[in-house]
Amino acid sequence: MCVKGLYFFTVLSGLAASGVLQVSGMRVYTSGDVEAVNGTDVRLKCTFHTSAPINANSLTISWSFRPLVPGREESVFHYQQKPYPPVEGIFRKRVAWAGDIMGRDASIIIRQVKFTYNGTYICQVKNPPDVHGTVGEIRLRVVTTASFSELLLLALAIGGGITAVVILLVIILSCRRCKKRRQRQLEGNEEAPCKERKDPTACHPSRAIHLYLSETSIEIDSSDGMISEASTKDPSSSEEEGPSSDDDDGGDDSD
Repeated sequence: MCVKGLYFFTVLSGLAASGVLQVSGMRVYTSGDVEAVNGTDVRLKCTFHTSAPINANSLTISWSFRPLVPGREESVFHYQQKPYPPVEGIFRKRVAWAGDIMGRDASIIIRQVKFTYNGTYICQVKNPPDVHGTVGEIRLRVVTTASFSELLLLALAIGGGITAVVILLVIILSCRRCKKRRQRQLEGNEEAPCKERKDPTACHPSRAIHLYLSETSIEIDSSDGMISEASTKDPSSSEEEGPSSDDDDGGDDSD
């Protein structure tokens, strides 16, 4: 048993020394299958994880293309300190950098895809000392029209956006109506005490003056058009004056 254990340990040590069992700190992640309509732009997403600190001067990103039909693998894009789009081949002036190395993003955009772009795209990232590791693959399928699933997702996205806008408008209008109702209630509460102070049996000073003037007789002299205010007559005094004048007349008659 000891001999077998020693032999097994020796084999593992040899494999590790040869690099077969070397543990890689670089991991590359891609979106898998991607579908794009002919003539549109498509984003090939690729992210990575490295155990070493990112060195912007030495980190490299390579994109390559393997067509569906038998043929050679073609370089699509290269990044080292700055983007290097292809200067020849079928991807010339069709590839743009869309990643961020500090954000661990190695994505690219292919503009105006064609049916000849059908195939597998390979994303490889190296960040020394993490130079060995997995690579990411994306299988692109260029179609004439969008599939039902993509149309459904687009319709759901548009419908969700419209629904969110409608709900927001309803909330805003409801808030405004509530504010107006509160303002009306506050104004009504402010006017209520004023109405409670009014006594129906009490007479306002202006009305009292009006009533006083209405009881006072006004005489108009037709000769010069002047208005003269007559004094208020007391009914009792007028009655007393009547008989006295008659008495005076009677005395004169007796004479």
